[in-house]
Order: sequence, then C-alpha cells, then structure tokens
Amino acid sequence: MRSPRELVGGGPAAVYPIGFDGRELPAQEGQSIAAVLWAAGILSWRTTREGGAPRGAFCGIGSCYDCLVTVNGRPNQRACLVPARPGDTVTTQEGTGHADLTR
Repeated sequence: MRSPRELVGGGPAAVYPIGFDGRELPAQEGQSIAAVLWAAGILSWRTTREGGAPRGAFCGIGSCYDCLVTVNGRPNQRACLVPARPGDTVTTQEGTGHADLTR
C-alpha cells in the first residue's frame, strides 16, 4: 500500500529547529506550533489561571484558547494557528502569561 505522500508525489518538507522550554524540536515548513509539539509527543503546554491544570490543543482551529503559548516573548499566542518559523523560541505559558512582564 502506498502512502498519501507517494500518491501525490510530494517530497519531505524542509526541516528547521525551534526551541521549546529549552529543548530543540524539528519543525517542517507549514506546521503550526501545535503540530510541532504534538509530533514531539508534547500534549500539554499551558497551565490554567486557577489551579494550574495542564492544557494543550482542544479544538485545533483557533476557537478556544486552551493551546496558548508564549512565542518569542509574546504571550497568549494560539499554538494551533501560529506557524512555526525557523529559530522560534516557544515556552509553556503559565496562567495569563504576563508574570514576567513589567508595567
């Protein structure tokens, strides 16, 4: 049986690294940050404001806010919508994601 990639004649996409909580993860062009994290076996990358419960992707289409991460210092980015870019630094978001920001 042939794979979908073989059927359409596609080749592997370029791979580049992104950082996540101090780890280097491989990302492919066109992948969302959530897809990169899932591919690495990471299912939770945010904690809730109340209680610190773990969260990850829920809807996968940007309707909910369970997949929030901090990307390159910007909190509250929806991992399912943000495309992974070469050299991105992604960190787990705790609560509102503003704990390290000064006013």
